[in-house]
Amino acid sequence: MFGADWCRDCRRSKALLDTLGVDYEYVDVEADLTAADRAEEISGRKNIPVVVLPNGKHFVEPSDAELRSELEAAGVV
Repeated sequence: MFGADWCRDCRRSKALLDTLGVDYEYVDVEADLTAADRAEEISGRKNIPVVVLPNGKHFVEPSDAELRSELEAAGVV
């Protein structure tokens, strides 16, 4: 997951992942100078969060319902 501490959607998605007990790598786009470019390469957009599932599918600013559904479909939760 690519995000930033100041981003409400990032905090929300991160909280959902934590609540569901999902193991994930959090990449702070402000702390890692190349992270924003990598997130944009993945998504084609400058928006965050960018959540990348193990199967390679990615989401930009997903709702909690969308993210939960995709995690369940991917067998992550």
